[in-house]
Amino acid sequence: MNERATFGAELRRRRKAAGLSLTELAARTHYSKGYLSKVETGLATPNPALATLCEAELDAEGMLTALLPGEPVRRRTRPDVRPSGLPTATTAFAGRATELRAVRAALETDGGVCVVSGMGGVGKTELAVRCAHRLESGFADGCLFVDLRGYSPGEPIAGTAAVHDRLLRVLGVPADRIPADPDDRAALYRSRLRGRRLLLVLDNAVSAAQVRPLLPAEPKCRVLITSRSRLSALDDATTVSLDMLPLAAAVELFTTVTGVPASDTVTRVVERCARLPLAIRIAAARLRAHPAWDVAELDRRLDDETARLGELDDGERTLAAAFQLSVRQLSGAESRLFGLLTVHPGTDFDIHTASALSALSPREADRLLERLHEAHLLTQPEPDRYGFHDLLHAFATEFVQNDAEDRMNAFRRLAAFAVRSAAHADNRLTPYRFVPEISFDPGIPEPARLDDSEMAMSWFRAEWPGLVALCRAAGERGEHERCWQLAFFLRDFFFVAKLWDPWLDTHRWARASAEAIGDTWALATTTANLGVAYVDRGDLDEASACYGEALALFRRIGDGHGESTALAHSGWAEHYRGRHTEALRDLRQAQAFYVRDGNRRNAAITGRGIALALTALGQASEAAALAAETLSVFDELGLDLDAAMALNCAGWAWFHAGRRDLATSAYRAAAERAESCGSPYETARAYTGLGNIAAAEGSAALAAEMWDRADEIHPDLDPVMVGEARTRGRE
Repeated sequence: MNERATFGAELRRRRKAAGLSLTELAARTHYSKGYLSKVETGLATPNPALATLCEAELDAEGMLTALLPGEPVRRRTRPDVRPSGLPTATTAFAGRATELRAVRAALETDGGVCVVSGMGGVGKTELAVRCAHRLESGFADGCLFVDLRGYSPGEPIAGTAAVHDRLLRVLGVPADRIPADPDDRAALYRSRLRGRRLLLVLDNAVSAAQVRPLLPAEPKCRVLITSRSRLSALDDATTVSLDMLPLAAAVELFTTVTGVPASDTVTRVVERCARLPLAIRIAAARLRAHPAWDVAELDRRLDDETARLGELDDGERTLAAAFQLSVRQLSGAESRLFGLLTVHPGTDFDIHTASALSALSPREADRLLERLHEAHLLTQPEPDRYGFHDLLHAFATEFVQNDAEDRMNAFRRLAAFAVRSAAHADNRLTPYRFVPEISFDPGIPEPARLDDSEMAMSWFRAEWPGLVALCRAAGERGEHERCWQLAFFLRDFFFVAKLWDPWLDTHRWARASAEAIGDTWALATTTANLGVAYVDRGDLDEASACYGEALALFRRIGDGHGESTALAHSGWAEHYRGRHTEALRDLRQAQAFYVRDGNRRNAAITGRGIALALTALGQASEAAALAAETLSVFDELGLDLDAAMALNCAGWAWFHAGRRDLATSAYRAAAERAESCGSPYETARAYTGLGNIAAAEGSAALAAEMWDRADEIHPDLDPVMVGEARTRGRE
């Protein structure tokens, strides 16, 4: 039995004893199943990296390495050497199967160049070394590994001439034969690689300019590069970007390093490490260094976001230092913007927001954002949006210094721009809504163009989480006017989207801000709008309390419009309580004011409420006629959502009047209008009404179909708020 067969036979024996198939071992070691099969049968030569990995997987330390075959005697035709300078591959490695396959595929083509890029600490070098060990046996002339020190602390970036000198020495060129002239040195480097099949690993590159002179002209050579920059200027390179580890792989890495079994606490720890490999390794090292700790203690220490970076320091490695190396490469303008972006309390932002925050033109802000994204300091979740990795946000907040006044002014610009943009979007959503006069400094940019309500809804859907966070931050920073203004302009979007929790939160913060600055009108309006949120959610007691308070405040300052609005809101709440006579009284009083004031939109909305109260009082035909009148107003004003609500109101009235044909027509038209203007709530209401009609006519199958469709579109319509939901199943 030859040496190769001896190694292969022992590998096969231990693999089977461990209950692993070739496919499973291939997945764990990241070697191909075919290659492992050839090793086991003696048709391929094993290498030390394979032996080390298999020993780790099969609990056979040293047993396979001892069976590695000796180097065969080869007659060389060139006076050179076969270098192999790869660092040791770590045995604690998890995930990245997709990325490893992508790297291998990129290096299979002639002259293949692959850039592995990612933020500091994401595991670029570990992956590159691991992949290089697996590929090394396929390169007859060896493997070269060079740390270009692009992001190494306390060391100068490696210059091209110095790297050429080092590589030529490794390739066997005597020192006295290495030219002094950089161009001659580069020419000799290229000539020494001619005809060779060699893998070159360039670690820690800082730019394409640093790498380009080191690329071989020989197509049989391959180059694997790691960098915190994407090196987009390397046109012929394939880029493999590393992101955070998947949760399962992050847990596996932690448990492999520590020996601690997986648990919910371990999951929390790796999530607090943001599934960043370096952070996980540091956390694991800290746990191993403190025998008195358990995972719960480590979890407790990492719980405080403000102190988390300080905890991720094992004495030799710190996450903050790793990030600092990336920031060190930024220009002054890039560093300033990177720091100022942390003023934004949301999770992501667009170019216009960055422009307002930094007082830069959109074009300049876009250029700097691109540079920060190129350096993996920002993420890009969508083509026109950027964001922070959690730990990088904490780092930038703590370590990237900005002038305090610059940060304060940045927040004021940001808050003002957010209010201006939300006001613009709200105007497209509800163009006839009463809006107070709000002033902006000349330097606040114009908002993004929004042509219609559909674009406004899309804008709100993208921006609302950031606007909510900004509303809260404005109150906390003492920018009280911007706090209540943001809440004011978010209300109608929250009403359409039925986002009750942020609606309630923003208006509670806005109330506190209005009280803090003594603005009675803002306090009254915010309180009334808070009541709308409560009533829309079905909390009638809280809603009535808000309406009562708002009504008193409006009367105190003599605001007839506000008083009528509070009365109208109160009327709706009375209707939902079942107090329809009282509802009719308040709604008619409010409508009379709106008619005198020429406010056709509010008069029509209030008329819709009157129609619902009349239906409940047994005057369904009159209610249907009134609903039709409001529909004509909404159509004339171009208010599609209000029109859909009026059609649902008409369908409800005709259903109670016994005119199922007219009710069916109204509900079908309501469904179509509601779908076209993006209101799942009103669409589901219409289909629920159609199901009720089918049930009343004895068509159980059609009723079930309509109700199922309603549930798919918007489940759990509140029976307190939606008459159709109360009626469902009763017919």
